[in-house]
Amino acid sequence: MKDLYDLGERPPLGQVPPRMHAYVVRPNRFGQPRDAWKREVISTPAIGPDEVLVYVMASGINYNNVWAALGYPVDVIAERQKAGEPEDFHAGGSDCSGIVWAVGRDVRNVEVGDEVIVHSGWWRPDDPWVKSGKDPMLAESTRIWGYQTNYGSFCQFARAQGHQCVPRPKRLTWEESGCFLLCASTAYRMLMGWPPHTVEKGDVVLVWGAAGGLGSMALEITRAVGGRPIAVVSDDDKRKFCMDHGAAGIINRTQFSHWGKMPDTGDAKAYGEWAKGARAFGKAIWDAIGERVSPKIVFEHPGESTLPTSEFVCGTGGMIVICAGTTGYNVTLDLRYHWMRQKRFQGSHLSNDAQAAAVTKLVADGKVDPCLSKTYDFDDIPACHQLMLDNKHAYGNMAVLVNARQPGQGRTA
Repeated sequence: MKDLYDLGERPPLGQVPPRMHAYVVRPNRFGQPRDAWKREVISTPAIGPDEVLVYVMASGINYNNVWAALGYPVDVIAERQKAGEPEDFHAGGSDCSGIVWAVGRDVRNVEVGDEVIVHSGWWRPDDPWVKSGKDPMLAESTRIWGYQTNYGSFCQFARAQGHQCVPRPKRLTWEESGCFLLCASTAYRMLMGWPPHTVEKGDVVLVWGAAGGLGSMALEITRAVGGRPIAVVSDDDKRKFCMDHGAAGIINRTQFSHWGKMPDTGDAKAYGEWAKGARAFGKAIWDAIGERVSPKIVFEHPGESTLPTSEFVCGTGGMIVICAGTTGYNVTLDLRYHWMRQKRFQGSHLSNDAQAAAVTKLVADGKVDPCLSKTYDFDDIPACHQLMLDNKHAYGNMAVLVNARQPGQGRTA
């Protein structure tokens, strides 16, 4: 057996070469993604008893590996080294479609040769919380696979835990099935994982950043379960995309100017101006939906610049659910609207196995589209992350081919 195979040059099933191609970041390259990510030949990782090695066909691009390139807000390499891991590099990638190539002795849910996609929830199997049968996403050991862990989907052979593997939807190509699950499972948990605040038929859901990977998945999922998503966008050119992916109405946030930190409630003039803008935005929701109904759920991820308004417009007894802070982490709220209207502010992160499987079934059944916007080559990984950092990427989700050599392959049903 050769010790290194070119991309797409498949070794015999189950035979693992000692070296592989991968895109990695090293500390001396932290900075702009176009410079931080480099293709290298590294050792193929060994797997533990609960792990699998996946021959990667395609991968998705997510913002977490923009952070990995920058080394900010967390230096993931240093964090792992503190925990005793020896590698001085980060081989990332948190979305994956591929073929199971090796399995650890304790893995029971997949076999060598299975076609899978990989969800990004990673946790220690010996974690007492996990062993108790509780939601593993609330365990202290939970990590984001391919960001907080090494050897993700930008490798020819990715290392993951067996439980992360979900049967690949056979109606999709490698790139379609490899691009969506991190965003889709995150969105599914946000919308369906916090009862009693789950999307039901007719519910209005406000979706920020609706044309992006996460937002487009929220549109699709809300529509699939019978809700009415209102898409917030920053450009009228994004309207058609959002309507095509389930939006019941569209709001262009650039038509409003009250974004950012909420003024002190004691400053009557400044607060009054801000509240006027927030009320106008609330009316825009009613106009978009065609009736005077406020959102039951506000799907948040911008954070600092939008949360004051999200709190203001969320319906009585509703929920603001948030998974990120892309505009910043410092938040101001008028708490009078929070307790008097009995609203819920819920943090959410990734998904557990059941939630990843549930949203994958929606995709496999044709009820949710993976929202693939464009497919790139393996060597475009640095440029893709640069596009994402510069907010110049196309709508929906991006995919890169790894061992798949051309788009359109892999569909078998």
